[in-house]
Amino acid sequence: MFKDLSDFINFLEEKNELVRISTPVSSEFEITEIADRTIKSKGPALLFENVDGQKIPVLINLFGSEARMAWALGIDSLNDLSDISNKLINLPKNPPKSLMEKLKILNELINLSKSSPKILKNAPCQDIVLKGDEINLFELPILKCWPGDAGKFITLPLVITRNLNTGQRNVGTYRMQVYDERTTGMHWQTHKVGTSHYRKAKDFGNSKLEVAVAIGGDPVTIWSGSLPLPPDMDELLVAGILKGSSVELVKCKTVDLEVPANSEFVLEGYIDVGEERIEGPFGDHTGFYSEPAKYPVFHLTALTRKTNPIYPAVVVGKPPSEDYFMGKASSKLMLPALQLTLPEIIDVNMPAEGLFHNFVIVSMKKEYPGHVRKVMYGLWGLGLMSLTKIIIVVDHYVDVEDISEVAWRIGTNVDPGRDLVIVKGPTDDLDHASEVPKYGGKMGIDATSKGELDGFNRDWPDEIMMTDEIKKLVDKKWTNYRI
Repeated sequence: MFKDLSDFINFLEEKNELVRISTPVSSEFEITEIADRTIKSKGPALLFENVDGQKIPVLINLFGSEARMAWALGIDSLNDLSDISNKLINLPKNPPKSLMEKLKILNELINLSKSSPKILKNAPCQDIVLKGDEINLFELPILKCWPGDAGKFITLPLVITRNLNTGQRNVGTYRMQVYDERTTGMHWQTHKVGTSHYRKAKDFGNSKLEVAVAIGGDPVTIWSGSLPLPPDMDELLVAGILKGSSVELVKCKTVDLEVPANSEFVLEGYIDVGEERIEGPFGDHTGFYSEPAKYPVFHLTALTRKTNPIYPAVVVGKPPSEDYFMGKASSKLMLPALQLTLPEIIDVNMPAEGLFHNFVIVSMKKEYPGHVRKVMYGLWGLGLMSLTKIIIVVDHYVDVEDISEVAWRIGTNVDPGRDLVIVKGPTDDLDHASEVPKYGGKMGIDATSKGELDGFNRDWPDEIMMTDEIKKLVDKKWTNYRI
């Protein structure tokens, strides 16, 4: 697995999947336009070596294809993530009986223990330590992405906080608007774990919440911040499991938190509980600008970095963007967890156009009346799946990745008077279509074929299918047709 960004960059160059750009470019808008065109044309990762005349290069489109996303995680295909997740979920829940069962569990526990984060005394991310007036965020090539953005935004941070009640660490990817040399916004959306830690600090009567922000690191650790994990699960442990080795950490210089040792930059500081400031607008992954709103303010007490750092960033906008591929990997990893609660689910697809929360396609095998609705309501009751606006359910044999087939099933299988489920519930902070913020309508679409289980009294027609015999014959003779 890759030790840090430079290690992965070298790998991508060997694969001809990275282009170095020495032409001078601006961090305001120009990199965004180049990256957006590259992502949408399925192009390579980009390393800009001359940004605003600075020596710090900018890395972008690191995860912008299924192949690069898989390589970043040390696997050949994103489908392998489901196998890894299944292996962990299926650890025996009852005491082992045979010697072989005991040895198997022991081996798995040893592997898990090897994946736990490891604390180092010294780390590359602290080669240079700046405090007080030495700190200047504007010396970093932070991007201003779109013309309507309120300023420069850090777009790929790992924001690290601790639950003041349990001590549990959380790592999340939350955008940060740069206000001045030592102050940023902290875009903690309502349903995120970082926001929960902030609320707990309020409940505890604390005046400050310590925060550390890691920028860069090995690709698995960078990606782990975007995972929709349960609140009590450590993202860095999950990253270690996927890497097959511990994520190395180092204690911060000015706050009581640990950060990945191979980060390129680390921002240390605190949030004054109760202090808020207008953040945004920001050109978001919805393809629209998110509206300005009040969010907590992050004050830096230290900025540490490598001697020769690389600044990683993502650009979001109209889909597909780089974050789509990051989300695609997350959905593959989380599928077995969904199946643990809803075992009838066969597969899940969150298309780029659905922006993760706007619509989800699910395949399942129906077994009893109301089964499809049970799955819809079940998904709406699971963690961040509760924010999903539209759930489309198809039969188990339908390829959820084939949007053309899914659209055909909706058009042919759905009677709107019977197959639509309309409810209300929580929505994503970025959803601008709901009548009031964070709460709105949801729709379930039953696009499965209908029969007696559904109280359908007519005959359901057979699908048009060629026989296997003729298919094999045509396969065998295909070259003779000279088509």
